[in-house]
Amino acid sequence: MKKKEALLAGLVILVAVMIFAARFMVKHHPPPGDLRGKSAPEFTLKTLEGKTVKLADYRGQAVLVNFWATWCHPCKIEMPWFVELQKHYGPQGFQVLGIAMDDASPEDIGKFAKEMGVNYPVLLGTESVGNEYGGVQFLPTTYFVDREGKIVSRIYGLKSRSDIEDDVKTALGTQKAKN
Repeated sequence: MKKKEALLAGLVILVAVMIFAARFMVKHHPPPGDLRGKSAPEFTLKTLEGKTVKLADYRGQAVLVNFWATWCHPCKIEMPWFVELQKHYGPQGFQVLGIAMDDASPEDIGKFAKEMGVNYPVLLGTESVGNEYGGVQFLPTTYFVDREGKIVSRIYGLKSRSDIEDDVKTALGTQKAKN
C-alpha cells in the first residue's frame, strides 16, 4: 500500500511541476516574433465540409483565430466560452475561427466539435499556417484580429474567460487594449 501512495504522491508532484513549468515558459518565454500591431498573416484553409475559407473573407469584422486540438484539455475548457462569445458578439461583427492542429481525421474533429457545441467555422490547420503565426508551440494559441486586419492581442495557453472577452472587445474597437 505504501508503494502505491508513494507512487501517487510522486505523480502529483510531477504534474504540479509540469503545470508550473508550462506557466513559467508561456509567461517568460513566448514564441518568437510578436505579431501584435502587425497585419494578421493571411491564410486559406478548408473547413470540415471542404469549403475554402480565407482570413480576408472576414475583413471588416473582428476575428478570434484559435489554434487548438482535440486532445488539448485547456482547449476543451475555452471552447464553450468561444461558443458564448460568438453568440453574444457575432451580431456586432465578431467571428471565431477555430483552427484544428491535430492529426485526427476530419470526421473525428467534426464529431468532437459537434460534441462541444461549436457554432463557428472549424478549419483544418497546416504546419505552414502555424509557422506564419510564429510557430504554434503551445495549444491553445489565440490571436485577436481587429476590423482592419491587425493583431491586437494574443494568448498562449489558457487565460480566464474575462481576459478573453476583454480581448474580443479590443478587437471590436469597443475597449482599449490592456498592456
